[in-house]
Order: sequence, then C-alpha cells, then structure tokens
Amino acid sequence: MKELEYPFDSEYIIKKRKSLKKALLADGSKRIKKKIAVFGGSTTNDIVVYLELFLLDQGIEAEFYQSEYAQYWQDAMFPSEELISFAPDIVFIHTTNRNIKNYPHTSDSREQVCRLLDAEYSGFEQMWNKISETYHCPIIQNNFEMPFYRLMGNKDCSDYRGRENYLTRLNAKFYEYAENHEGFYINDINYISACYGLKQWSDPSYWNMYKYAMCVDAIPEFSFNLSNIIKSVFGRNKKALALDLDNTLWGGVVGDDGVDGIQIGQETGVSQTYYEFQSYIKSLKELGVILTVCSKNDHENAIAGLEHPEGALKPDDFIIIKANWENKDRNIEEIANELNILPDSIVFVDDNPAERAIVSAQVAGVRAPVMDSVENYITTIDRNGYFEVTNFSEDDLKRNEMYKANAQRAAQQATFADYKDYLLSLDMKAVIDDFIPVYLQRITQLTNKSNQFNVTTRRYTATEMEEVSTSPEYIRLYGKLIDKFGDNGVVSVVIGKKDGEVLNMELWLMSCRVLKRDMELAMLDRLVERCREQGIKTIKGYYYPTAKNNMVRELYGFFGFTKVSEDEAGNTVWELSVDGYENRNHVIAVEDNSAVK
Repeated sequence: MKELEYPFDSEYIIKKRKSLKKALLADGSKRIKKKIAVFGGSTTNDIVVYLELFLLDQGIEAEFYQSEYAQYWQDAMFPSEELISFAPDIVFIHTTNRNIKNYPHTSDSREQVCRLLDAEYSGFEQMWNKISETYHCPIIQNNFEMPFYRLMGNKDCSDYRGRENYLTRLNAKFYEYAENHEGFYINDINYISACYGLKQWSDPSYWNMYKYAMCVDAIPEFSFNLSNIIKSVFGRNKKALALDLDNTLWGGVVGDDGVDGIQIGQETGVSQTYYEFQSYIKSLKELGVILTVCSKNDHENAIAGLEHPEGALKPDDFIIIKANWENKDRNIEEIANELNILPDSIVFVDDNPAERAIVSAQVAGVRAPVMDSVENYITTIDRNGYFEVTNFSEDDLKRNEMYKANAQRAAQQATFADYKDYLLSLDMKAVIDDFIPVYLQRITQLTNKSNQFNVTTRRYTATEMEEVSTSPEYIRLYGKLIDKFGDNGVVSVVIGKKDGEVLNMELWLMSCRVLKRDMELAMLDRLVERCREQGIKTIKGYYYPTAKNNMVRELYGFFGFTKVSEDEAGNTVWELSVDGYENRNHVIAVEDNSAVK
C-alpha cells in the first residue's frame, strides 16, 4: 500500500488508520499469523496500532499482548498465566531513556559510575535470558535515544558522569549482547530519533501528559522501523533490485547524450550524487541483494553506460540485464522467472512515475518506491527497509556469484539435447548429512526465507533450531550442493520427528536456485537411508498450502508417496514405505560431513 511506504505522511496515517486497516484486511492477501508480546516501559497502545498496519502491509497478521504501563520487567520475570498461554512468536521490549533507574551524579567516582552501569545492564540481561528460556522466541529490544538536554554541554558525551556518555556505554553493552546471542535484535531508536529530530522526538509534554516515549507524530516512524525487523525475522524481506538506468543510475539519457554526456563521477555535484547512489547499490550487492537492470534502452547503449570509467557499477555487477523496448512489467516478470523467485521479491527502482505506476498495477507485490530526486534515492531505498539484515551468513556474501553461476548453467543447458546428460555435465557433488554447528545459522535462515519449495513453511527461531539439532527425537538433514560452476552453499533442509516406526516430516524445503537439479531426490535417498538405520518403517509427509508454495503441492506424489488424506483447505497427508524403496538420484555424488573442511 503506497500510503504505508517511506516517505509516508504520518499525519495522514494517524488520521486514516481505521480505513487503512479495513482496506488492508479486505485486499484478499494471504498473510502469515504471528503473536507479538509488547513489554512497555511507556504507553504502547498507539505503537501497536501503527505496527499492526505496517505488518499487514508486509504480509503479517499480528495478534498482540501488551503489558501494563511500565510493567515490562515484572511481566518478563514473573509472567501471568495469560501471557504464558499467549505463547508469543516474538517479544518486543519498548524501553526509553526515561526508564533508566539511576543516572550518574557529578559527585560520583569513576568506579561508582561503572558499578551503576553494570547494575543497570544486569537487570536487562537477566530479563532477556528469562524471556529466552520461557518462550524460545526472538527478542527485540530498543536501544536508548540520547537525552534531550546536556547538563555538561559538549562534555556530556565524553565525561564518564555525563548522561550522554552513560547511555552510549549502556547501548554498547546491549550491542555486545546482540552480537553474541542469536535471535536478539536491537530496534535502533537512537538512530531513528536523530533522523526525526531529537528535540521534537523527546518533547517532554508527551511524556508528562501521556507517558509517550516520543511525540505522537513520530510514532508511525517508530512503528515502521520496528516492523522492518519483524518482517525480516519472519522471512518477508525483498531479494532483488530491478534498476532503471537513465536518470536513475546516472543523469541524462545515454542513447541521446552519449556515454560522454551522462552525469556520473566526481566532476559536478549532480554527478557525484549519482556516483554515491551507485556505490550504495554496490554495497547492497555485498549484502547479498541481487542486482538486475530493467531499462527501456538499446542493449549496447546500456552496456556502454555501465562501462563508464567513472561509474561504481559495472555490467558484471548485474545478474540479468534487461535493456530493450519491451514493457517493464513484462521484463520484471521475466527477471523473476529467470531467477526462480516470485515477483513480490523485487524492488523496482525507476525515476519515471508512469513506469512505476504501470509496474505496480500489473505485477502484484512488486514495490516501486517514489524516486523523486537523486539526492533522496539512497534514503528512500534505505529507510524503506526492504533488505533489513537480521541474519547474515556466508551464503549472503556469495549470493550474486551463485546466481551468476546459475546463468552459466542455463547457457550450458541450451547446448544439450538430453537433460540428464546436461545434469551429468555439471559434475555435481553434495554434502548431505546431519546438522553441524558451522551451518546452523544458514539452516535457520533458510527456514525463515524459503517460501516456494517449502511444504509446511514452518519457521524456526535460532533457539528452536539449536534444540532440534541436538534432540534424539529427530532425523535432520542439510544439503550443500557444489558443481563445476561454483558452490551453491546450503540449499536444502529436511526435518522429521520420530514416533515409533513412523517419521513425521515437519519440514522439507529447498532453495529455488537449485530447482530441477535432482537435489530433492538426493535428499530423499539419504533420508530413507537414515530411516532404515534407525528402524523407521514409514515416512509421513505433510503439505500445507500457502499463497506461495503451490509448486510443491504434489512433491510427495512425485517422490512416490501415497496420498492418504486431503481436507477442504487443501492440506494433504502422504505416506511412503521405506521397505522396497530404490534410490532415485543418479546424477549427484553424495558425501557426508567428513567432506566439510
């Protein structure tokens, strides 16, 4: 919904919140349902109102529990029966610098201030550990915004007795905890309040009258920033950029002005701004964002523009370059198809409002932010939080290389008349074995990001996955695929829970970048092997339909399972007898964990 994309009008959202919610609920979108517990050190009602709107727009239908005013620590440490039965999927702790119990006094010694700091932090760490032990779910914690006054003036930031210094050190302790604990995330209100304007954000009248931690007009900004963390945790990030060229990546029209006439580089203020934007896009690539081009242009002109010696981006930075005179909505659909991702995983960046309007109308789910002026381009993409980082793995660093290798595979496939011969030519090797610690983060990340080739779309927190990885109740497999074009990384995860001689499949997923490579058959072969080793006679598979996983509706049938039931919602149950099963994979050489260096 355009009204809920950055830059949005907070006053409009506040005024129209009821009608916006009604429109979102009536749009027919299928959303995942999550329970969010909000522990507040200040009034949280309005935060929840706007958070609900942004999450609905991002594909999440949330149910909320809110603690009583300023009872965040008590609710965490001594939860009520209502809270325990609520069983949150995520806990958000909304604290502010107003909740600091004791600040330093100017008469305090350095040692006294250190003890004060340690005591303040200890209460938070105790609370986080208790929440993690009780609910085994992700935790989001605000850091602290800076004080709205400085008793010591500029020295407040550097003197150990200054409030600004004290809050900065406390924030650093929070960050250290986040760095060392999976599933713990910081909601950076220190940054958001600075962007908004600390004077307005911290207007004392709102605290004194309503116990709001910020002014009313800032609440949508706060809730939007928080929603980006939540949607990222639950796998709702975007994956790719489809970028226009003329007046988007450079100033001018390369076909008319020529390569020498476009604005990019260090010569003028405008050309420097375009260079900064290209540099920012290149940095997103380093985070694993897939870069593509979608431009109405002659291909030769597009390549010439990208090869400009002053540009930060080069043709090799892009996985796909669609520079032609086709409609851009069609090109984006082709980009999605070639990448094996859904169109709603793409952000379309174009300075032309007409092109944005056409793409938005024709390709459901594609985001097309308003790119009104080049000096705002970076802020628009960045503040929308399309690519919010909550987990970052080695595979993210290699993602563009992996997709580029896929393009090479596709080119090689075209030279083979027999598909099996093509698969054999890839010299594929897979490591398929029980989970090991080095891949646990990537395995958890896959369960929260894979939507299409995912029969149950069950999500796991880091804590839950650690428990599964060590429990004797499960048979677990991860699959890592390598071929002559490169390492695809961990691309498949299978989890089944044992019940006597039956294995109930809780998860079967695979990254779409290795579709049609027989990796799913290699995983099945290894799964059957493990079942035989542990006395399992029957494997039961479950398919739960979502808006995105129709492609695996008949996966178990393809595997040779027998369908035993189907309900009105399309949920199906399948069974396979381990006895008599014959291996199906004949193109991938499979190894175990001993091959992992």
